[in-house]
Amino acid sequence: MPAWSASTRFDAASVAVPSAERAAVITVALATMLAPLNSTMIAVALPHVIAEFGADMASAGWLVTAYLITMASLQPVAGKLGDRLGRRPLILGGVAYFGLASLGAATASSLPALLFFRVQQAIAGAIALPNGAALVRELVPADRRGGRFGLVGTAIALAAAAGPPVGGLLVGTAGWRAIFYVNLLLVLPALAIGWRAIPAGTGRGARHPFDLAGAVMLSVALVGTAGLLTHGPKTHPVLAPVLAAGLAALAAIFLWRELHHPDPVLQPQFFGRRAFASANVAIAFSNLAMYSTLLAIPILLFRWANWRSTEVGLVLAAMSGGMVVFSPIGGRLADRLGRRWPTVAGLSLLTLGLLPLALIGGGITTLALLGGLGLAGAGLGLSSAGLQTAAIEAVEPQESGVASGVFSTSRYLGSIVGSSVLAGMLGQARDGLAGFGAVFLLAIIAAFLSAVASFGLHGRSG
Repeated sequence: MPAWSASTRFDAASVAVPSAERAAVITVALATMLAPLNSTMIAVALPHVIAEFGADMASAGWLVTAYLITMASLQPVAGKLGDRLGRRPLILGGVAYFGLASLGAATASSLPALLFFRVQQAIAGAIALPNGAALVRELVPADRRGGRFGLVGTAIALAAAAGPPVGGLLVGTAGWRAIFYVNLLLVLPALAIGWRAIPAGTGRGARHPFDLAGAVMLSVALVGTAGLLTHGPKTHPVLAPVLAAGLAALAAIFLWRELHHPDPVLQPQFFGRRAFASANVAIAFSNLAMYSTLLAIPILLFRWANWRSTEVGLVLAAMSGGMVVFSPIGGRLADRLGRRWPTVAGLSLLTLGLLPLALIGGGITTLALLGGLGLAGAGLGLSSAGLQTAAIEAVEPQESGVASGVFSTSRYLGSIVGSSVLAGMLGQARDGLAGFGAVFLLAIIAAFLSAVASFGLHGRSG
């Protein structure tokens, strides 16, 4: 079959050409890998960045925090733009901009300059990611859609897992700037394949002016919420309640405005749809469980068991390996059995996998830790495609960009809450092991709530 050309017009109701479909999914997978890879590689490089620029840990930590907050806050707006303008310019433009921002980061001469380009990376990723997921929704027929999202989920898990070892190898052999140059190995093929594979759809047009005020309010509310969760209670304990009240008032004004706007940047009615609301709640809670566990275990093993970094990395690979293996399986099961039951089963496995940590805590054996994390990773892999597919299918195809952005924001907010709660629990606990026990108990409660929420998903959908 011939590949799609740049001039091909796309009708969402048409049946996709399989070769073009595969090429488009490969493009989306390559583009999607950029975000998790750059979320995890930077952790290995931070000590070297601090040493070169003479910075403190608090300042350098913004290289991680600002990236996550920007990614979380801008994706719904970028998805909305894709709904109006079409996917092709947003995906290709976002990937190209990510490459340019990576080159800027690799040549940064100061910490503020590096932070600026890290934020540009996040903006670029926020533009490309929700529109990539929306493209899969539009281009792939329903009976193959779960499997395609499963492949994208495998790419995400593989990139996240590869980040620390790849980052360590690059930093050790070529210096910390190499972790930004390596992004070109994903950016260039994504642009080359995507230029031919992504159809030149026009989007649904602009019957009403873009909701710029709503976009600004949404971004401010999400940035403020993420920042408050990450730094507010620790840095500004007195001011934090005032900021929280202000954000609540802004959210109320935003929701009222969106309900009365002819073409809002975010449709509040989406959350009145059971499948959409359930998918967002489930991904937020499951990511909270996963992120708090992934952050707590290295601290536990370093602090209380005197493990080496290589040993800790191998243990964590049990979870990431399970995600890599079971994400495509979960996608295929979502196509065969419907979106609900593979997701329920996967999130139930996540809950069971975290059970040994919650019950035993710091006294867990290596075998139980490996088994629990492997089971949790398998559960996350089984559930990922069903969750994302159900969320995007819950809305009309022409609204899938903003729906994908909201879903991704829910995922990032779960991660931010997990890291914030982890810091608070470990910092306040008088007994260190008791603090870890509380973190793991929170993780299993979050995992259980995600499994309960996933019962609200629909079965098969078109």
